Amino acid sequence: MSANAHPEIDGYRITRVIGQGGMSIVYLAEQVSLDRKVALKVMLAEALADEVSRARFENEARTIARLQHPNIVGIHEVGRTAEGLPFYSMPHLPRGHLAQRKLQGDQPRVIAIVRALLQALDYSHVRGVVHRDVKAENVLFDEVERPMLADFGIALRRGSNPRLTNAGLAVGSTAYMPPEQARGAEVDRRADLYSIGVLTWEMLTGRLPYNAADALSMALKHVQDPIPRLPAPLKHWQGFIDRTMAKRPEDRYASAQDMLLALDQLEARAGKGFVAVEVPASIEADTAAKRPVNWKPWALAAAVLAVLGIATFRFFPVEDDVIRAQPAAGTAAGGLPSPEADARTGLMTGMSEGSTEGLAAYLANAGQQMRDGHLLSPANANAWDSLDAAWRVNATHPQTQQLTAQLFDALAEASDRALRAGDVAVSRTAFERASQLDSRRGGEGSAITLLRKRLDAALDTRLQALLAKPDALAARQLLANTRWLGLDPLRNRALQARVDVAGKSARPVSAAAAVTVAAPAAPAAPVVTIAVSRADYARFATGTSRNAVDCGKGLFGRKRSWNNTGSDRRPVVCVSAADAQAYAAWLGGQEQRRYRLPSAGELRAQATTPVSGWLTLCADRTCSQRMASGKLRALDADRGYEDVGIRLVRMD
Repeated sequence: MSANAHPEIDGYRITRVIGQGGMSIVYLAEQVSLDRKVALKVMLAEALADEVSRARFENEARTIARLQHPNIVGIHEVGRTAEGLPFYSMPHLPRGHLAQRKLQGDQPRVIAIVRALLQALDYSHVRGVVHRDVKAENVLFDEVERPMLADFGIALRRGSNPRLTNAGLAVGSTAYMPPEQARGAEVDRRADLYSIGVLTWEMLTGRLPYNAADALSMALKHVQDPIPRLPAPLKHWQGFIDRTMAKRPEDRYASAQDMLLALDQLEARAGKGFVAVEVPASIEADTAAKRPVNWKPWALAAAVLAVLGIATFRFFPVEDDVIRAQPAAGTAAGGLPSPEADARTGLMTGMSEGSTEGLAAYLANAGQQMRDGHLLSPANANAWDSLDAAWRVNATHPQTQQLTAQLFDALAEASDRALRAGDVAVSRTAFERASQLDSRRGGEGSAITLLRKRLDAALDTRLQALLAKPDALAARQLLANTRWLGLDPLRNRALQARVDVAGKSARPVSAAAAVTVAAPAAPAAPVVTIAVSRADYARFATGTSRNAVDCGKGLFGRKRSWNNTGSDRRPVVCVSAADAQAYAAWLGGQEQRRYRLPSAGELRAQATTPVSGWLTLCADRTCSQRMASGKLRALDADRGYEDVGIRLVRMD
């Protein structure tokens, strides 16, 4: 294909180029089979240089294509041109993007757009997709002026937009980039929320919160400069902006739903004053705002340049049931000091010879967290996550290996101690993490064999204590809940025989006394799950305007849905895994508690009738296939089933 020729794509008639950037070219085309106009985004050869990156791009584009929301620009098709270049087609939206709109001071219009974008992000986040490039140019409008979020999770691009510098760096992207992304850290849903905060500021004031001549300077301002002050007519928005644009992710709103609730409260407090207002043409930052302390510009600049020069092609699964955090290089997780790091930026200012930048901080945090007993929790401040980050930087560093051995020993001790105390769930989690750690460091299994023997002794001690009470029922429950130990069958039979003998020799008790005897066994159960009724789910669906998912057809071809299947008092069915996760988040907000989907082990001892429940266990990397209790095969996570409902575990 020559430089001026259009690519050849079966089924499409390309008309002209409508956009071009450093990673792709966008063409206006006609899809011949459906006689409709579409936009074709064709990746440039230099953007995806090898087959592995092209295949990864296609897989993740297909994941994005499953996002079907009224405020998300969908993907019609993913494929390759005749020259082998990946492309995807999407609706052609000729009404322009948000950066072309003048909304300064128009509070009702601004809040309507922000709400629409947050609803789109909430939908994507519960499905494991983080956008990572929310900006004005990625908010398009359809024929009825409905805002729609585009370019979900495909890449960190050096895109084409009016804010392009001569050097070819996209200021449009860095203008909305959260500090952790500028540092090169992994990002989660809170990065998108930060970008929404920047976008909100821009719509309200008609300008960006930070201004700079180039992308690098812009990214530095997001990391180091204080959050600017809004003008007097908009000062009631300041609290919302301050929390949304907090430098640390943990100081921001936890989810898009939280932000939507905050918007409702903001509008309610403003009352009749929530109208279009006049905003001064020149907005000066509050001179009383705290000025940053001295910083090392070369260290921060190097990190930001590295981020701006790298395009990655992956989305980040949202895992509610496990702790998965990768703090920024040098960032003090959970308030821990970051050794050899700049006091304000958290980036490394000096490293020992032969080490990799950021490694020292991860290792220092991991060591301190182990000394504090924070092995697997709290989130963003535990030794497992810090050491995991160190492994990603330099797995063969001597201190990485040393701390890995220490964490293994600490997890083994925690598993032993928990089992002796009767906390089987904690013991199992620590054992499984220790097994993962041993596998990661290349262990041949001898350490795990020794750990099993140690836990066998702990199990024996706990069993003996229960039988001495005597509490044969709790002893049986203990054996049933420790099968994960994988003890030798002969050993299992011997332990079971001890329990059976103790049960037979126990003094007969009356029915009333039996209740008293059985009561202490209840804490031995790992968890207790709750089933969500149709009436409970109806309150959630009504309050959040959540659409029903596909659930197939019933008798006489009637389309099944959660609201026409079963009854209000029975468990809700015909809900997807994403519906279940969204309900858990909503219920937690209503009750100020935390809920999550159960694991397979947690439901193993629970009844699977009348309906089963979605589990945390995914069958593929994208979680498009997910397991449900009592089901032998994975199910499509994006649709509902007439015998699968919602079961939740309360975490606090």
